[in-house]
Amino acid sequence: MKKEDIKELMQIFDSMTMNKIRIKEGDFEIELEKFADCCELPAPAPVVQAPTPAAPTPVNVVLSTESKPSQSPKDSIKSPMVGTFYMAPSPGAAPFVKVGQRVRKGDVIGIIEAMKIMNEIEAEFDCQITEALVADGQPVEFGLPLFGVEKI
Repeated sequence: MKKEDIKELMQIFDSMTMNKIRIKEGDFEIELEKFADCCELPAPAPVVQAPTPAAPTPVNVVLSTESKPSQSPKDSIKSPMVGTFYMAPSPGAAPFVKVGQRVRKGDVIGIIEAMKIMNEIEAEFDCQITEALVADGQPVEFGLPLFGVEKI
């Protein structure tokens, strides 16, 4: 299809009431879609005003300047990729690491499945596992802490 044919097709499509069209001719394929109709907002509903109470109830507001301790551990081993985290090499098998266990740099601490590929996750430094922050079989994001640790 020539450039002029495509321009003509676009003009015809624009004047039609259809929102989407796909044309395939040999190896050439084109798909056109209108977005203007899908984004219009309906007219706002009329607002009904609720009755107001006779006397407002006083509310005490307390502001605290104390900072709460952080929920995430100071040191952690983080996920290097997006996928599904597994604590053991197979269902029913013993986990790679347990809370309280000491691990050395390079020890396998879990597996992340990404695109049907099992990727072994290794400890980045010598440490002791203080807490497991994700459950077995849980989806994880890049940079999500997997284990809370204390460096040795």
